[in-house]
Amino acid sequence: MPSTVHERLKLNPGDIPIYAIGDIHGRYDLLLKAEQAIIDDAAVIPGRKLIITLGDYIDRGPSSAQVISHLMMPPPANFDRICLTGNHETTMLDYLDGLISFSDWMRMGSDALLRSYGLDPEQLPLVFPNAAKLVGYIKQSIPKPHVDFLRSLPIFVDTPNVLFVHAGIDPMLPIDAQSDEDLVFIRHRFFESSRPLPKVIVHGHTPNDGPEVLPMRLNLDTGAFHSGRLTVARLWRGRVHLFQT
Repeated sequence: MPSTVHERLKLNPGDIPIYAIGDIHGRYDLLLKAEQAIIDDAAVIPGRKLIITLGDYIDRGPSSAQVISHLMMPPPANFDRICLTGNHETTMLDYLDGLISFSDWMRMGSDALLRSYGLDPEQLPLVFPNAAKLVGYIKQSIPKPHVDFLRSLPIFVDTPNVLFVHAGIDPMLPIDAQSDEDLVFIRHRFFESSRPLPKVIVHGHTPNDGPEVLPMRLNLDTGAFHSGRLTVARLWRGRVHLFQT
């Protein structure tokens, strides 16, 4: 069982533009560029706007801690922001709660996360060969507000026409019956099902060279941590506008 139960949000945005940001993976530099591009794009649109980040803020890239700190801060002026959880956040919490091993966690690219907090992922298991002492030291070293923030993240935003989620959904089940594991981990059963999707699904999780734009599915994961391309989609008045860092 997952260590944290994540909220499922329902929202009717009305005429508010929504900017969705794909997987960030420790690329604080690209997040700042993406936010500035959003601010510039929204400058001619009156009223408030909404940013939804699709999860996977940590691991692989060099600046996980800085990304979390930034997302905890207030959003740009005239914006609201909703940060969704991804499988890398849920896996980190599972490790901190003793549900998986250190080696299993490191397979997620979490060595980069530890380095962003000033920790040495190679030396730590040598200094703390006892698993309980190792996780205890790591829990003391990562700021509690960061962990609390990750625990607070909702797992999807369901709007009348679009579902924003990290990985996707099981097309065989209604949205309210989806498991947390599928919402942050699913791939093939989501991509390969012949069953029609109930609404447009905006997601990340599966990296591609460019955004995948399909009639009922929009994948914004363009592998930012190695490609240097963080993708943003503006959804407004039934239209999608894409741009990248």
